[in-house]
Amino acid sequence: MFIAMNRFQVCRGEEAAFEAVWLGRDVHIDRVPGFVAFHLLRGPEREDHTLYSSHTIWASRAAFEDWTRSEAFRAAHRDAGSGKRLYLGPPQFEGFEAIQEVLPAAEAAE
Repeated sequence: MFIAMNRFQVCRGEEAAFEAVWLGRDVHIDRVPGFVAFHLLRGPEREDHTLYSSHTIWASRAAFEDWTRSEAFRAAHRDAGSGKRLYLGPPQFEGFEAIQEVLPAAEAAE
């Protein structure tokens, strides 16, 4: 499993606009091979920004990398630069290889 995260420092007062962009956009990722799940997370508020993270789970790093080279990726990010006024800076990417997974006992038994 591979987890890809982008952290966004959204300017204070622009949270609703940022969320509207994400909630109103076309979804292109849900039919990509190896895609498992997507989450948009709202984090702590700071003096000048609110932290958000987009969090995708992939079957493998290769599946994520294939997505970044796909037409679906280009379509999903077509308007990515139009929201720059919402951020303090560019998103910060972080990628993680899963080394352990613990499931609830009921799921693990299935």
